[in-house]
Amino acid sequence: MESIIYNYYSSPVGELEMAQEGEELLWVKFLETQKEKRSKQEATESPLFTKAKEQLDLYFKNELEVFNLPLTLRGTDFQKLVWQKLTLIPFGKTISYLTLSKQVGDVKAIRAVSSTNGKNRFCIIIPCHRVIGTDGSLTGYAGDLWRKKWLLEHELKNTAFQTDLFS
Repeated sequence: MESIIYNYYSSPVGELEMAQEGEELLWVKFLETQKEKRSKQEATESPLFTKAKEQLDLYFKNELEVFNLPLTLRGTDFQKLVWQKLTLIPFGKTISYLTLSKQVGDVKAIRAVSSTNGKNRFCIIIPCHRVIGTDGSLTGYAGDLWRKKWLLEHELKNTAFQTDLFS
């Protein structure tokens, strides 16, 4: 097992902590949220951190809609399926938790889908912020709801897409 190295990215919605093990990212998380304040680790540079920062820069300039980074997904097969489905939600679009549960094959799994969404270790990269309530409300976001709102508005600014809730 290789050691974990860390780096940080200052985004318009707060500082992100990135962790890398081997040639893959382990997580990209907000350093501070209402529920958690993480202590900074010693920052180390790597080609993967450079690539991640470049892609985040492009995302925040509205020049990148889909990230292409090697990620270590740790979870059950169900969780990995949910996270994979999240990556298919187009930039500037939203879907409901109910729709996401239908996409994973079980309309009754809405709570499990919601819980899995909250366990996403790659904020922004795996766009869990694009999942909203069936009524269009902004519900649940591990990075705080104000960030979810900001990210959705950011994606709508310079895009040809219209936000819609597909079912």
